[in-house]
Amino acid sequence: MVTLSHNHNNSHKQSLLHHSNGLSLEEVNGSVTVPKGKGFWKTLFAYSGPGALVAVGYMDPGNWSTSITGGQNFQYLLMSVILLSSLIAMLLQYMAAKLGIVTQMDLAQAIRARTSKKLGIVLWILTELAIMATDIAEVIGAAIALYLLFNIPLVFAVFITVFDVLLLLLLTKVGFRKIEALVVCLIFVILFVFVYQVALSNPSWVEAFKGLIPTSKTFATDPAIGGQTPLTGALGIIGATVMPHNLYLHSAVSQTRKIDHSDEASVAEAVRFSTWDSNIQLTMAFFVNALLLVMGVAVFKTGAVKDPSFFGLYQALSDPSTLSNGFLITVAKSGLLSTLFAIALLASGQNSTITGTLTGQVIMEGFIHMRMPIWLRRLVTRLISVVPVLICVLITSGKGTIEEHEALNTLMNDSQVFLAFALPFSMIPLLMMTDSQAEMGEKFKNTILVKLFGWTSVISLTSLDLIGLPGQIEGFFGDNASSFDILLADSIAYVIIFLVLLLLAWTIFDLYKGNKRVAALENE
Repeated sequence: MVTLSHNHNNSHKQSLLHHSNGLSLEEVNGSVTVPKGKGFWKTLFAYSGPGALVAVGYMDPGNWSTSITGGQNFQYLLMSVILLSSLIAMLLQYMAAKLGIVTQMDLAQAIRARTSKKLGIVLWILTELAIMATDIAEVIGAAIALYLLFNIPLVFAVFITVFDVLLLLLLTKVGFRKIEALVVCLIFVILFVFVYQVALSNPSWVEAFKGLIPTSKTFATDPAIGGQTPLTGALGIIGATVMPHNLYLHSAVSQTRKIDHSDEASVAEAVRFSTWDSNIQLTMAFFVNALLLVMGVAVFKTGAVKDPSFFGLYQALSDPSTLSNGFLITVAKSGLLSTLFAIALLASGQNSTITGTLTGQVIMEGFIHMRMPIWLRRLVTRLISVVPVLICVLITSGKGTIEEHEALNTLMNDSQVFLAFALPFSMIPLLMMTDSQAEMGEKFKNTILVKLFGWTSVISLTSLDLIGLPGQIEGFFGDNASSFDILLADSIAYVIIFLVLLLLAWTIFDLYKGNKRVAALENE
């Protein structure tokens, strides 16, 4: 097993931007001690935390409208898609954590160490675009939550989201365990809100459990309800659930625990408990997403939510005519349902901000070996992400409230297209490296079963993302697109698909050569 050698260099502390080829998230790497010889629960508690940071990406604002709309249009049919997405996420995150713990490299470092400099820069740009796309969803979610809760004008609310950098600066001073604890608390806030609202709606749990079993109807191309088919609904849920930046993040934060890498048993224990932590937190993410879909079915009357944007959902939760039973209507009149929804939206946005910043640092250091303070990294990413949101708000502000809301919702949905591009470039390298004995050693390389499920999941997700791309590009032209617009959208999509496949071939070839080189060095 060959690992990258890390060079510590403290002479760069005076400059804002400097070269880095050291440990992943160096400030917190190995900073959390874990007990030796203690019971299962004490040891699990010590390893718990990184999984919560990862789970945040599976319940961020980008997931909300897809799950609720899926429930509105197809009842419990797409529940199985949420379950399948969660199981695939557990498998991928297990491999990401294992890669970080065993090789002492995060995914970005591992890819860069096995590929050429040119490819490293291309993959860095692609991953940065994906992070900025998720950041756009966070800006929109947080700004809308501030507007709904405190009636702050959207333009000012967007600017206020920039100042969450101060929160991050404070958090970096208090220790990594406290960051993990804050994230877990915010997850429980989100979970509580949706459990409460669903409990009031008295859903049909028998039908919900039946929906967990996929059928031929789950990925059908008809019926089309509100412009959505079960297939496009499923693609939307998958695209909003499995995100590329989570794999980079998990491979880095799994290294925050202090373990003896010379002792194989300690490494195996770290992999085992990190997997437990990840699976527990991702199970919570599954429940949040399932509850969102159940909300779409049971909280609202079927077809009542015409506007699936955050504004529309907020209004629907305070409108008695859209709600499914008298008890919900009584609570809604007090404004409690809509206020809780906005609080959950704000909590989700802040959680995603914390994890997005850490991931940005990981990929910049890993791919191009450049390092900047975490507050500056956040400020740069957030300011870039704020620009399209501000343009959108300013252009539509004079056209009326409905147009403004629709434009923001469209921007958020369209920004998620970048995630479909970036996902294969994190999943395939992750699988190739964790399949490799040269990288992982005989004990930690993927078993035949993990390899089988892993490649099936990766090929399925990549295929679904690419198949759904023409439809997503067509969505850029609006509901009344002409035949020329559709032809143009499809042409753009097929060019992008060709370029993605070409870049994938380059990545796989480079990684294959890199793995061969590592294996040859190990055999010398």
